[in-house]
Amino acid sequence: MPQHWLIKTEPAKYSWDDLIADGETVWDGVRNHRAANNLRAMKEGDLCFYYHSVKGKEIIGIAEVSRAGLIDPTDVEGVWAAVDIKPVRKFAVPVTLKAIKESSALEGIELVRLSRLSVAEITPREWDIICAMGDDS
Repeated sequence: MPQHWLIKTEPAKYSWDDLIADGETVWDGVRNHRAANNLRAMKEGDLCFYYHSVKGKEIIGIAEVSRAGLIDPTDVEGVWAAVDIKPVRKFAVPVTLKAIKESSALEGIELVRLSRLSVAEITPREWDIICAMGDDS
């Protein structure tokens, strides 16, 4: 069974629309040890919430890990992890950080608890709740 994750990006740097236009991208540049360990734990087929940080502060859609176990191409020492991702689908309704914080069912989510973490684990229950919120039209 695939695991679930949340990956953050600043939309001014690389947005959901950029991912759609490219069709696939390498998820690199992560220099936090816990976030890098999460990248190392990812497997092909795992699903990720695609979160726009700074501007928007919302989960836009779902991406899939298309290649795992990569070395970050921006790391000259070759110690940091990376994965390739591709878009799966955009949510009908973006799930805002405000809505997540207001949901008592999501009170333990790493997005809130470890707010500076750029690659976070998502539990199956959190995944189901957020998917329901995003698909509510």
